[in-house]
Amino acid sequence: MPIEIEAKLSVPDLDVVRTRLRELAATPLGSVLETNTFFDSEDRSLLAADEGLRLRKRVDVDTKETKYIITYKGARHQGQLKSRDEVECAVEHDRDAMTLLSRLGFLRVLSFEKRRESWKLGGCSVELDTLPHVGTFVEIEGPSEAAILKVRDQLNLSERPLVKASYIALLMTHLQDRGATVKAVTFENAQQSARG
Repeated sequence: MPIEIEAKLSVPDLDVVRTRLRELAATPLGSVLETNTFFDSEDRSLLAADEGLRLRKRVDVDTKETKYIITYKGARHQGQLKSRDEVECAVEHDRDAMTLLSRLGFLRVLSFEKRRESWKLGGCSVELDTLPHVGTFVEIEGPSEAAILKVRDQLNLSERPLVKASYIALLMTHLQDRGATVKAVTFENAQQSARG
């Protein structure tokens, strides 16, 4: 089973990171708008086991090409960086995937939008992420902790603390702290709540 190894860092300004990526001659891979929908059983057995089940819709910002991917994430492994088993499979339509997951007993927990700009540097994927409510992040995913930490150093991010929480955990904490009961977090509804 493939293992995902990544470092996630909260950053105040993605432009600074983007400029540094260009200085390092990193390869830009494009931008997408994602909608991530998470599922769990009624008794929240996946959450209890530190596992995740997600349906991701990825829309390419330039071409408008749309892809749908179901992802299972296993419990976190020990280590400095976040690593876990991960299995992904592409599906034809999100509607059919949601129906399948529902028939298997999984309920929709929360969906959220994310803007993602992708780069390649030093054998690693570098993702510049913007999420409603919780801010801007850099995710570095690669073949080993050493490769990831090297890229983190090249990007001048070694002083930034590692964020161990998943995006869904950050968003759920944000919503719970405010007593919000929404099941879909979008950039539009985040702007509306910010206005008042």
